[in-house]
Amino acid sequence: MFKIPVFVSAPSDLNKEQEKSYSIIIEELKVQHFEPRALGRSDYPVNLPLQEVYSLAKHCAGGLILGFSQFETKSGLWKKGTQSSARQTVKKAFPTPWNQLEAGVLFGLKVPLLVFREETITGGIFDPGVTDVFVHNMPILPLDKTDRYGLRQLFLKWAGMVRENYYSQNQ
Repeated sequence: MFKIPVFVSAPSDLNKEQEKSYSIIIEELKVQHFEPRALGRSDYPVNLPLQEVYSLAKHCAGGLILGFSQFETKSGLWKKGTQSSARQTVKKAFPTPWNQLEAGVLFGLKVPLLVFREETITGGIFDPGVTDVFVHNMPILPLDKTDRYGLRQLFLKWAGMVRENYYSQNQ
């Protein structure tokens, strides 16, 4: 059966717990008969990476942004030298900056987006109200029956938009 390509924005290096969450999401893509496409996982760049992101994304009918923590700190200075300057004194996590770039490319291409984030990830695409997309918490194992059902329903709704986009592009 032909699979519809969807762009997956996620870091290539994940810890064991993150890999479990990633696997849950990839499993849902497969249930929907979608083909996950991602630089560094399914596709490897031959040109400039951002150019490759655009090239790959324009051939995808949907986008999935997975905000996994890639850097943590509990100290630092925000907006140094301004009146808004503030010290960071509690743990703060940051996703890969590629999540933001890839989300912008996908948003510009007007493909249906689905956004997940780990609880500690905020900023940019992961802030509520930045786009018309709701930001969901990353699924974590073990999923009980209710959580699994909710995740499946979320994917079904998004999958409908992805299919509509795919078939309208390919008429």
